[in-house]
Amino acid sequence: MTSTASLPLGEPGDASDAASAAPASDSAFASRPKPQIGLVLGSVLVLYLGQMMLNPLVAPLARQIGLAEWQIGLMVSISAITVVVGSSFWGRRSVSWGRRPVLAISMFGGATALLLFAVLAQLGVLRALPTTVLFVLLVIVRGLLYGFMVSAAMPTAQAYIADTTETEEQRRRGLGGLGAMQGLAMVLGAAAGGALAAFGLLVPIWIIPGLVLVGALLVVTRLRRETRHELIADLPKVSARDRRVWPFLLAGFGAFTALGLIQILVGFLVQDRFHLDPNIAATVTGGSLLAAGIGMVLAQAIIARRVSWSPRTLLIVGVAIALAGFVSLPFDLGLPLFVVANAALGLGLGLAMVGYTVGPTLLVSKREQGGLAGLTASTTALTFVITPTLGTALYGVWGPLPIVVAIAVLVLVLVFLLVHPAFRAASRAQRATPHEG
Repeated sequence: MTSTASLPLGEPGDASDAASAAPASDSAFASRPKPQIGLVLGSVLVLYLGQMMLNPLVAPLARQIGLAEWQIGLMVSISAITVVVGSSFWGRRSVSWGRRPVLAISMFGGATALLLFAVLAQLGVLRALPTTVLFVLLVIVRGLLYGFMVSAAMPTAQAYIADTTETEEQRRRGLGGLGAMQGLAMVLGAAAGGALAAFGLLVPIWIIPGLVLVGALLVVTRLRRETRHELIADLPKVSARDRRVWPFLLAGFGAFTALGLIQILVGFLVQDRFHLDPNIAATVTGGSLLAAGIGMVLAQAIIARRVSWSPRTLLIVGVAIALAGFVSLPFDLGLPLFVVANAALGLGLGLAMVGYTVGPTLLVSKREQGGLAGLTASTTALTFVITPTLGTALYGVWGPLPIVVAIAVLVLVLVFLLVHPAFRAASRAQRATPHEG
C-alpha cells in the first residue's frame, strides 16, 4: 500500500502536487452551495425501505404462492447479478449525468417494479397464473427490473458524499450515515412489514410502491442539480486489482458472503425451527430483522461516528462481533437468543461496512470516486449472486450447513485482516494523517 492514504482527495502521486493543489481545493469547497447530503441519504432510505419491507414477507409468501426455497434464492441471485452490472454503470453515470437524474430514474423505476411485483403477488395468491409463469415474471420484475433500478442508489449516494466532504472525519461520518440509512431501512422495513403482515401478507406489498414514489417526487423537486462544470465526462476507471483498494474489496466480499448465506434463510429458520403459521412467521421474522437493523444503526449512526478507528480496525472489530453472532445460530437456543444473534450480526456487519466503504475512498482521487463507488457496490452485490441460491440449497441438505459455511468464511476474513501487510501499512499511514472534525 502506498502513502496515498495521506492524499485522500488528490491524484495518487507526488505529495508536493497535492500540497500545491490544496488552496484551490479549499477554495472550491468554500464556494460550493451547502451539500444536500440529508436529502440524498433520505432517498437511499426510501428506496431500501421498499426492499426491506419485503424481507419478512418473502418466505411465507413463497410458500403461499407455491414457490420452493431454491426459486426464491435464484430470484435474489439474479437480482444481485443485475446490481453488479448496474452499479458500475450508474456509479459512472452519476458523475457524468448528475446525481438528481440518476436518483430520479432509480426511484421512479423502482416504484414501477414494486407495483408490478404487487400485482404478480396478488395473482399468485389467487392462483390466477401457472406457478412456472408466475416465477418467470417475478424474476423479470423483482430480479431484473428492480435490481437494475436499486443498483443506482448506493454508488450515486457514495460518490456524492465522497465528492462533497473534505476531510477523513467528514467522509467517515457521511458514509457512516449512508450505511445507517440501510440499517434504518432494515429497522423500519422489518417493523412495518411484519406489523402490516398481521392484516394480510399483501397489505404491505401494496403500500411499498407508493412510499418509493413519494421519495422520487422529493428528489425531483428538492435535490439541486450540479452545474455543468461540476460534471465529469471523461471518467477514469478503477480496477478491482488496484493495489490501493483490493484488500478492502476482498475483506468486504468475504463479510457480505457470510451475510448472503444466511440473510434469505431467516424467514425459513423462523418458520421451520419454531413451527409458526405464515402470518405469525412473517411478524416474528420482521422482529428478527428489526433487531439486526437496530444493531446496524447503532454501529453506523452512533459508534462509528464517535470513535476514531481506522477502516482496518472497524473491519476487524465488526467481523469479530458478527462472528460471535453467527456461532450461536446453528443451535436451537430459543427465540430470544435467536433475535440477539441477529442483533449481533447487524452490529458487527454495520461496523465492518463503514470500514469497507471509507477505506478505499481515502486512497483515490475525486475523479475516481464515481468509479470506486460503483466498484464497491458491485463487489457487495456480487456476493449475493451465488450465496442466496447456495444458501437455500445447503439449507435443503442440512439446516445448519449454510451457517457453518458462513462461520468458516468469516474466520478466514478475520485472519486476512489481521495478517495482511497492506492493512497494517494503511493503518500506519492513516494514523500519521491529521484529521479535521
